[in-house]
Amino acid sequence: MDISHIRNFLKCDTPAAWLDYAVKHVEILLVDHAKCEKKAASTALSLMFKYPERSELQVKMAQLAREEVLHFEQVFEKIQQRNIEYTILSPSRYAASLRKLARGSEPHKLVDFCIIGGIIEARSCERFASLSPLLADKEPDLARYYQYLLKSESRHYEDYLELAQLYSDEDISERVELFLQHEADLIQGSDVEFRFHSGIPQ
Repeated sequence: MDISHIRNFLKCDTPAAWLDYAVKHVEILLVDHAKCEKKAASTALSLMFKYPERSELQVKMAQLAREEVLHFEQVFEKIQQRNIEYTILSPSRYAASLRKLARGSEPHKLVDFCIIGGIIEARSCERFASLSPLLADKEPDLARYYQYLLKSESRHYEDYLELAQLYSDEDISERVELFLQHEADLIQGSDVEFRFHSGIPQ
């Protein structure tokens, strides 16, 4: 699947150093990936409960939550097939750092959370696409699975940004730019721990 539109949207590609580390630490990658899928489903459900009056959000988040739970099941199955211990990992600073920039009043808070959701989905898509060819030899099953995920992750990114613009009373371009720049700093910076959305592990 061609994800050039997502690469053009993001401010940077995933650094080679992160990709190299990920390929050598598939166990951590899978465990944190599974956690991310659960978190994505939880976030979608949380938005549904918090904004019941937003009908468009209800429809899109219901579909997203279903798909993310399915993805968790699929990743968890791969973890079990590899006899990997499913441990609790500390979260990366990525999502929390992005949310620190969110405004506190409504509807701005909802708009910013949707922008953040779109960026996270876009980065996930970019990382799946970047990892897939690197895993093709040693982990062909996982490489194929990451290719399979591209279509849904790409749609999730678009859905979130559409909702952000729908619920904003102004053009969201400046807000998107603000979050994208911060996101690029996080991705290109160094991190103490390796996670699916971390910067370069040290």
